[in-house]
Amino acid sequence: MTASFTRRSLLSLAGVAGVGLAAAACSKASDPSEPTRSAGAGSASASASAAATPARAASLEPAQVPLAGGVTVTVTGTALAAVRGVTVGGIAARDVRASATKVTFTAPHQAMYTTGSADVALFDSELTPTASANQSSDGNGSAANDGQSGATQDSASAAPTAGAPSVPSAADALATTSLAYAAVTDVDRQLAYAMRYWKDYNLTEYGTMNPIGGDCANYVSQTLIARGWQQRDDWYSRSGGAAHSATWTYCPAMDPWLASNAATFGLTRRSLDERDKVRVGDIVFFDWNHNDSPDHTTIVSEVFTEPDGTIRIKSASHNQDGPYRDLDEMITVQHPGGTAWFHTFDA
Repeated sequence: MTASFTRRSLLSLAGVAGVGLAAAACSKASDPSEPTRSAGAGSASASASAAATPARAASLEPAQVPLAGGVTVTVTGTALAAVRGVTVGGIAARDVRASATKVTFTAPHQAMYTTGSADVALFDSELTPTASANQSSDGNGSAANDGQSGATQDSASAAPTAGAPSVPSAADALATTSLAYAAVTDVDRQLAYAMRYWKDYNLTEYGTMNPIGGDCANYVSQTLIARGWQQRDDWYSRSGGAAHSATWTYCPAMDPWLASNAATFGLTRRSLDERDKVRVGDIVFFDWNHNDSPDHTTIVSEVFTEPDGTIRIKSASHNQDGPYRDLDEMITVQHPGGTAWFHTFDA
């Protein structure tokens, strides 16, 4: 029994020694140049790997937004905490908020109120929203120059509307997705029409009033039809504009007509210092010489709040023809001493 036990013990010891030798052969612990890895180092490596996880936009809600924007959009995904700025169709969005799995922002209006898909790009830097830059055209009516004797807006002798600063390319974004702009509301349809015909007049249906004094009221009336209004016996344009009411084409007749029918149309007349009540689609009238008779009318195309709280009103018009004319520039640079007022929609 003793001899047998001794042999088994020796074999067991030999086995342990064999394992030890094998471990020694595979180990690099004897190499002083090799750092020893601790549990803490492994955790740091895992954290670094997690931090390097690329951002991904998995879904977006709602997938369709109005042309006028203004709705909250939520992007759901992964590794989104670093997002600081968002562009939609190349336009910086407001109210960007981000967490690891979600980004929310307020959709801007579509640049020219046109339906279609728009890229949504998420960036790790803050982006500052800016007011839309105006354009101008001499195509059908700018030469009429809305009654002024001077330069058109955005020309060399006028104070040009500031252009939007460049925004980063979607190719440099942390993640991208897309949404669709659609004409959802009456205001969307009104502004879609205004942008379609600010430069290329709808001559077939409504003609042009530039040969008889200016097309601004004719244009504003057309946008109201696109908004859903119906022609009436006291407000109409027929036969391609050959037959029309003064309330349709003539500012001094249109302004009091809107005021007298305010309850019917859901309108409120507001002064220039009530611009905080103005919304896209509202109607603006201008008096260049303070004689209590309007000289020009436009349709509001953008209401933009500057970082200091200043509210800028942009509007679309004929003669001058432009999609984003700046109200304050019109009554200071173009028509010094001019004034303006609004007919705003109650709903």
